[in-house]
Amino acid sequence: MKDILKIKEVTKKYQAKNGELEAIKNISLNVKQGEFISIIGPSGCGKSTLLSIIAGLEEKTSGEIWVEDNKIDGISEKIGYMLQKDSLLGWRTIYNNVLFGLEVSGKKNEENKAYVDMLLKKYNLYEFKDKLPSQLSGGMRQRASLIRTLAVKPKILLLDEAFSALDYQTRLMVTKDVYDILKNEEITMLMVTHDISEAISMGDKVVVLTNRPTTVKCIHTIDFEIQPRDPLTCRKSPKFSEYFDLLWKELDVHG
Repeated sequence: MKDILKIKEVTKKYQAKNGELEAIKNISLNVKQGEFISIIGPSGCGKSTLLSIIAGLEEKTSGEIWVEDNKIDGISEKIGYMLQKDSLLGWRTIYNNVLFGLEVSGKKNEENKAYVDMLLKKYNLYEFKDKLPSQLSGGMRQRASLIRTLAVKPKILLLDEAFSALDYQTRLMVTKDVYDILKNEEITMLMVTHDISEAISMGDKVVVLTNRPTTVKCIHTIDFEIQPRDPLTCRKSPKFSEYFDLLWKELDVHG
């Protein structure tokens, strides 16, 4: 499988009152097509900043980002971004919310609308398409938000603490839903999370970042030797606690 995303020595510096602040320092990372990458690190280390740079929402100071062998600067239509809150528009139906990205990008044509219909039916939201977001559960809203992102057919999806607003039980079920959907649609994923268990259960690899200026401390390959794999079955594996203990120590949580 070839690399779909290459991050080459990306650095981010800010101008502060007392001089220059280096938030991210020479981060390099290669991601293969279809791979799921979890990113963890100390609070405030710059995980979300890194995703914003990849998404083109924030400028890097130096370094390069390549998607499918094309160097990108700024926003790329091949990259989707899903934030902590679902950000569904309360006055629009679920169907009109899901079409929103296509409207904004000028791609609301019959072919793409048919694709949206297929996604809604495939992932059990079609019968709720005329409901307002307030009439859906948190898990269903998050699925609708994901389908809205997938409607524009990105190759890579960035998730920034996308499940942290949900209660624990809903969160477990939604991570499975999202995992299954992204695998089925063959989307590559980079996910920032503060939850070690989530990182392990979702990721093919877990990237551990250091304190600021953040850089890559280590990368662990996660292999439960389970087929078909999903986040819930991974949590039941004896290897789960081994990975958890390893990553807990990597984060140096006791300072």
